[in-house]
Amino acid sequence: MSLVKEYQSIICDILGKISDEEAENIDKASDILAECYAEDKLIHIFGAGGHSAIAAMEIFWRAGGLTKINAMFPAGTNIITANPTTAKITGLAPYILNYYEVKENDPLILVNFYGLNTIAVDVALEAKKRGIKLITVNSRGFAHKVPKDFKWRHPSKKNIHEIADVAVDNHVPYPDAVLKVDGIEEAITPTATIATCFTLNCIMSETIRKIAEKGVKPEIWISNNIPGCDEHNNPLVEKYRHRIHHLYPVV
Repeated sequence: MSLVKEYQSIICDILGKISDEEAENIDKASDILAECYAEDKLIHIFGAGGHSAIAAMEIFWRAGGLTKINAMFPAGTNIITANPTTAKITGLAPYILNYYEVKENDPLILVNFYGLNTIAVDVALEAKKRGIKLITVNSRGFAHKVPKDFKWRHPSKKNIHEIADVAVDNHVPYPDAVLKVDGIEEAITPTATIATCFTLNCIMSETIRKIAEKGVKPEIWISNNIPGCDEHNNPLVEKYRHRIHHLYPVV
């Protein structure tokens, strides 16, 4: 079997596990999000650490996605702004939640591919103190395989799914990379981004459906690269740019 076909097979297996085994948790998460959206609350999302910020990018200001998504990109907590990284230290969670104005009873989707990143756990613990509705997306299996005494764990030794109100598993296998090549010791080709983005899009699809079922018209972005995009999107940008931190006019 070629590496391409092997990778396709592995990815399809992971996505199948998410759609089959996480249906109940996706349903619970989308219930919370739809209710909050109908109440005109923002849906906050923090992709905490390294590449996990991709998860927040996937559902923020995205073609086919909801408007009221407040993506959180605090400096130092992702691979783009890790100069230096702050994703490995504790104590920043109150400042992050304050800056992005995440309030009691607001929904927060907290994503860390593996579930044990220091800043992710820090934010999860602070969110629970504040009465925030916490939905997590990570790999339980991966998190439980990493020893409790691993040097980059949070001092609490917790994983984010252990703190959540609703925990959705992205089923990323340990150690993420899944292919082997003769003569190369390390596994190659990661799975976490595809699995996590699929998980989030499943949650958001169900959320949008439930919003509509409530008789509320969900506001949906269209691609900024098709005719009519400015006429459709710009009024929505103006409506929300004073509430959503990383939203800005494109003209």
